[in-house]
Amino acid sequence: MANLWRAAVGLATNPAKADHDAVEFWSNPERTGWLTKQGEYIKTWRRRWFVLKQGKLFWFKDSTVTRASKPRGVIPVASYLTVKGAEDAINKPCAFELSSRYETMYFIADSEKEKEDWINSIGRSIVQHSRSVTDNEIVDYDKR
Repeated sequence: MANLWRAAVGLATNPAKADHDAVEFWSNPERTGWLTKQGEYIKTWRRRWFVLKQGKLFWFKDSTVTRASKPRGVIPVASYLTVKGAEDAINKPCAFELSSRYETMYFIADSEKEKEDWINSIGRSIVQHSRSVTDNEIVDYDKR
């Protein structure tokens, strides 16, 4: 039931269901690197290779990412509202969180600089890929 709800609100992380086929994650990513991520169901911490490209945050078991690689998961960052430091929230150094109205995901970087770089890159991606107002949604009150 939780997965159905997550899919309905656009937060599905299952790579088989995520819309990432058009993203060439293996070529010229915006950011890559190792992060430790808490599991979705079993809350253990696992080190994964992350790739940020075109508003999607992919993760893999190892750092050799090719066209044939299959992501272990995908996070559509535009569905999230904030990215910020989270050392106090989870009591771990170099931690940061990615939050939506419905959930918060936690990550741990290898250094303070890596944490800040990831926060900046993900924040920029949220802004660039979030839904913006379209022309037909703009109301020109002067023409009324």
